[in-house]
Amino acid sequence: MKPLQLSYIYLVIAIICEAIATSALKSAEGFTRLTPSVIVIVGYAISFYLLSMVLKTIPVGITYATWSGLGVLLVSIIGIVAFKQIPDTAAVIGMSLIVGGILVMHVFSKTLHQ
Repeated sequence: MKPLQLSYIYLVIAIICEAIATSALKSAEGFTRLTPSVIVIVGYAISFYLLSMVLKTIPVGITYATWSGLGVLLVSIIGIVAFKQIPDTAAVIGMSLIVGGILVMHVFSKTLHQ
């Protein structure tokens, strides 16, 4: 497997871990509940470790934009499913623009291929 392909696998796993950790923050209730608090700490630790591995091959701007943008989308989906937090039209449009920006960056930017 090529380093760039492996980096994208790491990035996807980092995004998933970050989204799980962020979602567990609600249940951790200010770190007063042990199990959700452990999920938060472990999830962020794995996410940041993998993010550091990704940065060896993918530029920091591309990495962070993808990580944060897709993390927002995934946390929103978790919010809908787990917490019944339905985004309004403006939120959906905003998230669509974020995902669109990430796609434009990956398809058209030469930064990734330098």
